[in-house]
Amino acid sequence: MENTGHSFISYFKRATSPLVVLNFLKERPMYGYEITAALKERSGGKYKISILYPVLYRLEDQGYIEISSTEVADGRARSYYSITDAGRAYLEKTWNEYLEISEVFVKLLKD
Repeated sequence: MENTGHSFISYFKRATSPLVVLNFLKERPMYGYEITAALKERSGGKYKISILYPVLYRLEDQGYIEISSTEVADGRARSYYSITDAGRAYLEKTWNEYLEISEVFVKLLKD
């Protein structure tokens, strides 16, 4: 078996990270470290996004999130991200696609 340098888990997380971020932001605006801490807590440390900010920037470029406020805490600027209406629509559509393809995949791999 050839080692491509990327595991199934890394591909899976890259594909699903935007959904996780959008789902968290659906609850309330959050800043980067807060998202990372929520991921760690809710997944029991099993789901981590090693480089979160590229995900946030891509979602922002796509119009799915926006910076809703910025505050300075301990001399550092902290930007809070919020989900947009387009982000909510994308999350709902993509979540439904995920559920559908997951069900098909389970059927394909059953004995």
